[in-house]
Amino acid sequence: MTTSLSSQMAALGDAARDAAAELAFASSERKYAALISAADAVWARREAIIDANCEDLVYGEEKGLSPAMMDRLLLNEARIRGIVDGLRAVAAQKDPVGEVISEWAQPSGLKIRRVRTPLGVIGVIYESRPNVTADAGALCLKAGNAVILRGGSESFHSSTAIHACLVGGLRAANLPEAAIQLVPTRDRAAVSEMLTMVNHIDVIVPRGGKGLVGLVQREARVPVFAHLEGIVHVYADRDADLDKARRIVLNSKTRRTGICGAAECLLIDWQFYTKHGAVLIEDLLAAGCEVRAEGELAKIPGTVRAQPEDFGHEFLDKIIAVKLVDGIDAAISHIRTYGSNHTDAILTENDATAARFFERLDSAILMRNASTQFADGGEFGMGAEIGIATGKLHARGPVGAEQLTSFKYLVEGDGTIRS
Repeated sequence: MTTSLSSQMAALGDAARDAAAELAFASSERKYAALISAADAVWARREAIIDANCEDLVYGEEKGLSPAMMDRLLLNEARIRGIVDGLRAVAAQKDPVGEVISEWAQPSGLKIRRVRTPLGVIGVIYESRPNVTADAGALCLKAGNAVILRGGSESFHSSTAIHACLVGGLRAANLPEAAIQLVPTRDRAAVSEMLTMVNHIDVIVPRGGKGLVGLVQREARVPVFAHLEGIVHVYADRDADLDKARRIVLNSKTRRTGICGAAECLLIDWQFYTKHGAVLIEDLLAAGCEVRAEGELAKIPGTVRAQPEDFGHEFLDKIIAVKLVDGIDAAISHIRTYGSNHTDAILTENDATAARFFERLDSAILMRNASTQFADGGEFGMGAEIGIATGKLHARGPVGAEQLTSFKYLVEGDGTIRS
């Protein structure tokens, strides 16, 4: 760690602290104006952003990024429209800051309110996906937080171009430009520095692969909101509707294979398989998936025999592990053993079976008869998300603006003293 980088990071932290103090009482109208202005700027500069992204794609190819990571990195006009829509959606949301969560009066005469308040300064460390620059910046601002963004080296140019639009929005709304800062270097030492900035950063949010998140969880001295992996299961129950199951399984795996909500393991009930045969697996094979099958399923032409390590693995590719199970309890047992508490889905028309699945699993997101690709803050009505938190303290599931707040108690009396 060079002295110059340490000094540079400390300067970012100092500026973020000052900005957070002002954002804590910034009006909803000014935050709204900043986000709308940023959205307009992103759309107006979309050609320049795509040009910057082309530089990143070349860099990614030279680094040998996997097809899934290259897909995460890619920006085109449709994805930039998604960034713009996300900024506008966050802008339109209710401001969580100042919301009265609960209030009550005590016999002593005290009137007490628990009120949402910003966390302060948030550090976001992410890989590949440049849209996180906009999502994280917008959500932190909406919740009254300053943010220090450290994007992946492969998305450096794209993130820089998007960040410039966010800063322009802050400037137009007369908010401190240091409210959203981007670490201006690819030096990986900046990540290590952020993890120890306890005097500047209140919480770190890592968004990336197992290597990045594991590093953050091991080395951070700052509190962390994290998910380690998206080992997502879909269970086709004996009472599943075949047409629904075919649509959902295919979409859960193939819509976008490189996102954390993509299905990585398909569990099929024996009775479903006896009744409907290998249709779910045949659909996956026809879609170009490599199906790693266990036991009886490995006899299906086109499959590959599964190895033990294929279960509990996040492929982030057109690969899926499949297994037959004997009923709901066997499915639950498998998910408890191999899952990551991210997202798991059941396909069934049986209300009691679905209730058992929901009750006995503790994943951050549990779904019934819906694609796991919906595990996304935007699809949950949050406008965007910083990530999917799988821990149990503070934030869990999609981390939107509301999850980026804490609370404080406001206590009023009238000359009240304690006896």
